Amino acid sequence: MQATNPKALHPHSQQGQTLLAARGVSKTFPGVIALDDVSLTVVAGEVNALVGENGAGKSTLINLMSGFYAPDGGGIDVGGRPLDPTPSAAHRAGVATIHQESHLVPNMTVAENILLGHWPTRMGLIDSRAQMQIARAAIARVAPGLSPDTLARRLTPAEGQLVEIARAISEQSRVLIMDEPTTSLSGREINQLFAVVRELKAEGMGIVFVSHWLEEVFAIADRITVLRDGRLVGTEPAATLDAPAVIRMMVGRGVTEVTSSQRPMGETVLKVTNLSRAGVVENVSLQVRSGEILTLAGLVGAGRSELANCIFGVDPYEGGTVELAGQVIPPGDTTAAIDGGMGLVPEDRRQQGLITNLSVRINATLAVLDRIAPGGILSPEREAAALSMATRSVAVKMASAEVPISTLSGGNQQKVVIGRWLARGPKLLILDEPTKGIDIGAKAEISQIILRLAEEGTAILLISSEMPEVLALSDRVLVMRSGRITGELTRDNLSAEAVIALATRG
Repeated sequence: MQATNPKALHPHSQQGQTLLAARGVSKTFPGVIALDDVSLTVVAGEVNALVGENGAGKSTLINLMSGFYAPDGGGIDVGGRPLDPTPSAAHRAGVATIHQESHLVPNMTVAENILLGHWPTRMGLIDSRAQMQIARAAIARVAPGLSPDTLARRLTPAEGQLVEIARAISEQSRVLIMDEPTTSLSGREINQLFAVVRELKAEGMGIVFVSHWLEEVFAIADRITVLRDGRLVGTEPAATLDAPAVIRMMVGRGVTEVTSSQRPMGETVLKVTNLSRAGVVENVSLQVRSGEILTLAGLVGAGRSELANCIFGVDPYEGGTVELAGQVIPPGDTTAAIDGGMGLVPEDRRQQGLITNLSVRINATLAVLDRIAPGGILSPEREAAALSMATRSVAVKMASAEVPISTLSGGNQQKVVIGRWLARGPKLLILDEPTKGIDIGAKAEISQIILRLAEEGTAILLISSEMPEVLALSDRVLVMRSGRITGELTRDNLSAEAVIALATRG
């Protein structure tokens, strides 16, 4: 393979030229019609945002355009030619996909990952000099300060995204599909990513941008394509739409805006005093009362999740105390935390909150095993009662409690994680990014559940990076930066500007 000329890493396509066209594609899996007669075009110099609730068919359409699936009906054209349904054919045709989870090889360098699968060779061996030349030119386009010698496992999520874009540039891709690229990024990192996207768009690349965050969609999209239940609702210029219109297209109805209201609050349930963990959390004190929603806000890496893990006993800490309803919880003792009435909904539900290959029934009753299996012997009657409490209290939508939980939508999976703690009747519920990666309808439902729990007297410690959620649900907000609390905001002085100021300069 010859080394690519770094000055010609990205071929300029004629603005407005159709680069990819999905023509009436359909795809069926056993018992499920994933897509039904869906069409979409990707145009040079344009961002087409693909939106829809979980289960709408976005991932299936992405996999068709990426060559991972073959359509059962219709077809995919790239550059006016039919696309063979293989990932290698999609790559050769100039289609690159950046998935939500990183596809970098952790123990390879940035340069090796950029040239992965198309390393330049000389006399049958990898040409290291050419590889470095191409990688430097590609990474300079998107992240000039990043060394091509850095191992991928040392990259931040944002840097990983940029390396995958650099890979697409080095492959001379004309179509870039970005599947939820901002999920793990801070606001500053999102702005950096969008600047790169705008530059690539200006040079003639066609981009498909998939996101649950409508603020991001309107910030970057030229057109918006909406799917619902596997069908195309429509494609419209972004300038002709607003968020309520897109929501109606996505869910078939409007979604009521959720806002917190004044409610009586009781005694202090959680008291954290001078909690410290070296390099992670520094001298943090806070209190949460029954019926109160206290939110931890801040940028990615501020230490919010680490603080929650210390409070719940997942991680140890060297200094300070945690008291639940007046009882001291020993450091690192999750059993004492749970027995005392504490529950934790973790940020990463798939890795930390669910056993994805097991049924809804088993996942929904994990937190009450001590109650439904006294002496190690399972009581079917107690299990049925706990399952009903866990799923009905949060209105989980499922075909059966025996289906694998992986078959549920992201919103319903999250409801199961929340519901399992409700079956224990918690005094304090810690919710770490509870609406992350779920669709708009489910976000509103979970927000309503949070407000209902507070109204019933549950103390809520909420961690959220979504500003509208912070503003809508919080009774008080503690802003964190670098493991410290930099300020407290009440409803009287709570604003997005105040949160950002404390998060960045506090």
